[in-house]
Amino acid sequence: MQEVRVPLQAVRGRGAATALAHRFVRDTREAVDDGWSDAHVEEGDEPPLPPVTRVHLETAKSALCANDSPDIFFELSVNPYRGCEHGCVYCYARPTHSYLNMSPGLDFETQIVAKHNIAQLLRDELGRTSHVPRLINIGSATDCYQPVERELKLTRGLIEVMRDMRHPFSIITKSAGVERDLALLGPLAAQHLTAVYVTITTLDATLARRMEPRAAAPHRRLCTIRTLAEAGIPVGVSVAPQIPFITEDMEQVLQAAHEAGATSAFYTLLRLPWELDPLFREWLELHYPQRAARVMARVQDLHNLDPAQRAAGKVYASDFATRMKGTGLWADLVRQRFAAACRKLGLNRKRTELDLTQYRAGFARNQGGLF
Repeated sequence: MQEVRVPLQAVRGRGAATALAHRFVRDTREAVDDGWSDAHVEEGDEPPLPPVTRVHLETAKSALCANDSPDIFFELSVNPYRGCEHGCVYCYARPTHSYLNMSPGLDFETQIVAKHNIAQLLRDELGRTSHVPRLINIGSATDCYQPVERELKLTRGLIEVMRDMRHPFSIITKSAGVERDLALLGPLAAQHLTAVYVTITTLDATLARRMEPRAAAPHRRLCTIRTLAEAGIPVGVSVAPQIPFITEDMEQVLQAAHEAGATSAFYTLLRLPWELDPLFREWLELHYPQRAARVMARVQDLHNLDPAQRAAGKVYASDFATRMKGTGLWADLVRQRFAAACRKLGLNRKRTELDLTQYRAGFARNQGGLF
């Protein structure tokens, strides 16, 4: 009998279309139509209902994660959640779900792991006499203001620890949920202890809905930038990642963010580590099949891969020096576009300096100062 594959369909409200097998599984399964099932998909059928989100509480063993990468502006990070319901198809953190024996596809955005003790762990680690204050970023891997934060308030707990210890930190998010904590962030910003960066990949609402299905709409993120700026909080915009032939309005995003109050900006190129490569190809096949091959070829161009690397299926260079911004002609063109737009708008003229000298370890142990 001739094998017939079940057509790939987008899942409403989700970035991934399948529970893509992770790299540690021994057996892989592929859906086929054997003619006996009623689940045969006809053209024009409604897409399947989105899987229900489940939250798993985890007792974490540590809070802070250090990095020595020269292309990242912070040395320490803390992430209260694993997985992210925003469902951004390009998220470089998706392959980390493989270590949990879960799919980097649908599981990453429907099986959320919440580190319920993260605030106390951070308080303990910052209270150690050996701790040296360095810039800490909240939400470097997955968004710290994803929907579950409304109930669990783990990110708010982390901010309260930072406040109590006068430790500088930054936040990266694409959620309007950060506005909930303005009462905490405003006074800290006045003391040069915090800054916020809002990610806006495109102003195209249709594209954003396909690419980042459960994140705030682009216009809502601009409102968040304006709200933060009006509260006196240093705010920047991240136009990351840049995806060739998909996100083509970088200059317009930078201008809109600047008009909303952003004073700084940064970008990265699309990176496709591990399972993210086939997952992103699935997404292209679903939404932009006519340009899929062109997109992937340009991704290879941006990382200046040689013919042998291309033939082996490699899609990007993972070394610390080039993975974020790429190398070669096409990467240089993106770099020049970004620099020219920032120069025209006045972005990045003044660096946001956070004050490391105010840190007081004693506050972690509920010890106040003598004076």
